[in-house]
Amino acid sequence: MKTVYAGGTAEIVEKKSRFIATVRPVAAEEEAAAFIAEMKKKYWDARHNCSAFIVGEHPQTSRCSDDGEPPQTAGRPMLDVLLGEELCNVAVVVTRYFGGVLLGTGGLVRAYQRAVREGLLASTVMEKREGIRLSVCTDYTGLGRLQHLIAQRELALVHTLYTEKAEVLLVVPVEARQTVEQEIVEATNGTAGISWGERVSYGMIGNDLQIFEKST
Repeated sequence: MKTVYAGGTAEIVEKKSRFIATVRPVAAEEEAAAFIAEMKKKYWDARHNCSAFIVGEHPQTSRCSDDGEPPQTAGRPMLDVLLGEELCNVAVVVTRYFGGVLLGTGGLVRAYQRAVREGLLASTVMEKREGIRLSVCTDYTGLGRLQHLIAQRELALVHTLYTEKAEVLLVVPVEARQTVEQEIVEATNGTAGISWGERVSYGMIGNDLQIFEKST
């Protein structure tokens, strides 16, 4: 699932009109509605506060609003950008301060879509995956082989504890559980202790692993 980890704000100017795009991650329709209301209050003096959001992975819910702009010139084009990026659980509000020059329907569509794209560029977007925690305890002979396997498979390494043996903590994609366990057994000649933990969601921000615990 591709989503926004941290929102951002960007501004463009088109024929003297200012378009301010504010992007925020949202987990529910109510959260998106509250965010839109917050932006309308913040930019109360703007001509328009157009919006679009997607909640769910498929997506389950999507909404958009032209907020007074000609129909299909703002909200829907903004939503199309989010859908085109295959984003989930994200909302965006584009605030327009009218500059006195009419843009026409085509110009409005292009301006609102460009504003959303710039807002996304100012945000942190991540690929979130479903995984399961894994602890592997091995002697130092097996550690080198295990590290090679982790690098080869590009598994998410949480950290390694060094005592009399080495304990390697990982997050493994759910769908790869059986395959990874078999490969660890083969790599360590069956000597490693393997313990599976709880399911989590996870993703990478640059080189940093982010883990999101599942709610109970």
